[in-house]
Amino acid sequence: MIHCLRRPLPRRPRAVDLIVAAALFACFFPGSRMTLPGHDPGITSWPGVLVAGVSSLAVLWRRTLPRTTVVVTLCGAMAVAGLGCLLTVLVIGPLMVALYTLARLSDRTTANLFTAFGIALLVGTSLVVGSGGEPLVLKLLGPAFWLLLPTSLGTTARLRAAYLEAVQARAEHAERTREKEARHRVTEERMRIARDLHDVVAHHLILANLQAGTVVRLLGTRPEEAERIAGELAGTTLSAVRELKATVGLLRHADDSETPSGPTPGLARLAALAASFEPAGLSVAVTVEGKPQPLSAGADLTAYRIVQEALTNVTKHAGTGSAEVRLRYAHDRLGITVTDHGGTTAPSSPTPTGGYGVTGMRERALSAGGRLRAGHRPQGGYEVATELPLPPHTKNSLA
Repeated sequence: MIHCLRRPLPRRPRAVDLIVAAALFACFFPGSRMTLPGHDPGITSWPGVLVAGVSSLAVLWRRTLPRTTVVVTLCGAMAVAGLGCLLTVLVIGPLMVALYTLARLSDRTTANLFTAFGIALLVGTSLVVGSGGEPLVLKLLGPAFWLLLPTSLGTTARLRAAYLEAVQARAEHAERTREKEARHRVTEERMRIARDLHDVVAHHLILANLQAGTVVRLLGTRPEEAERIAGELAGTTLSAVRELKATVGLLRHADDSETPSGPTPGLARLAALAASFEPAGLSVAVTVEGKPQPLSAGADLTAYRIVQEALTNVTKHAGTGSAEVRLRYAHDRLGITVTDHGGTTAPSSPTPTGGYGVTGMRERALSAGGRLRAGHRPQGGYEVATELPLPPHTKNSLA
């Protein structure tokens, strides 16, 4: 549809224009013989035939030179009127075709201007040198009607083509927008699954690594303790398999019968999460301030994953045996703070802006409508603090 106003409608425009020119030339002969009742029929002399031939041939260039074609056919129509012919559609057909094409290919102002000049010149020619027996009303209204008709049709066709082009452009824009939105959603889903995989793998593998190292150290001196930790190691790996299966299962089709349907982790499992770090030598204290309020499913999972990743980072980098998780429920937000006392901080300690762990936690908080900050504390240690919004119904219940 692009540039459809400049393209001819038929597939073979030159052949069609030849047929139209021949038809217009043929129509001139019966048109020149038409006259009013009680008047002698007109005479088709050679000047009239010559004018009709030139006007008809000019139609061949109506698509490439529409203004010039209108001028030539208008001169031909004035010459025919001067020869005394009755101005009908058969006689001034070339001018009508030229005006239609001009209105179709140009703007409304140009088409109306050429039409107004054409009417004025034809009416003036008919009044001055036209047939004396033709009524004055017919001389005034006839040219106006026959010239306004093709101009109106051409303008209508141009506006319709412009409307169809605009509709198609909007449809194409909407299609591109839908494709862009779909790609954006796919990217967001891929990043979410990547964060889940990172959290699950990092948490369980670090715990498994620490437990396996403890088993090796205690195997010779305290076999009973080593056996107990080995049993906990089996539970850690089994939990990792379950969470990996649940996460990877999101990539399956919705109607796949093997898709896991287990519960989504949330703050309700915070006590079990804290206890899972004890075999790794990390004691986690959980405190709650304010009245606990329910979170949305997404915010609940986000809070759990942030605490899980923060405690995993403490196990990896802090070199300390204790950490604290503090939950603060306010009227519209939940504050979560995970702190450690530092110990002998390892060189690979995370930074507020570096590492996939901190980046993933910040992305999770933002996706849930919250915010997160992470950094070293002035008194030593490291702190991860986030705020997540509570659902609107919770606000109303607290009001």
